Amino acid sequence: MPRFSNLDDPEYARFAWRRYWRVMGWMAAATALAVVSILGVLFMLHGTVSIHMYIAAALGIGFTMLLTAALMGLVFLSSGTGHDESIDDALDPESP
Repeated sequence: MPRFSNLDDPEYARFAWRRYWRVMGWMAAATALAVVSILGVLFMLHGTVSIHMYIAAALGIGFTMLLTAALMGLVFLSSGTGHDESIDDALDPESP
């Protein structure tokens, strides 16, 4: 039988998700800053080239950074709330 997770408590879950979305907001700002900086460097190095290169670079950098932040944030959310410890592990000999 699964054990209790802090995410089962609605108030604590609301707190944990608010913290997650606050971190994601900061990461979105950091991503926007990184994209603008890198596009500036690309313009300085290569000058005026196809707009498609700048669009592809912005989308690639932005998507990669935001996806990484989202997945790592979920890992920390799961671990920090005790959700990882609440799973039912059939292979654990000490499991009830």
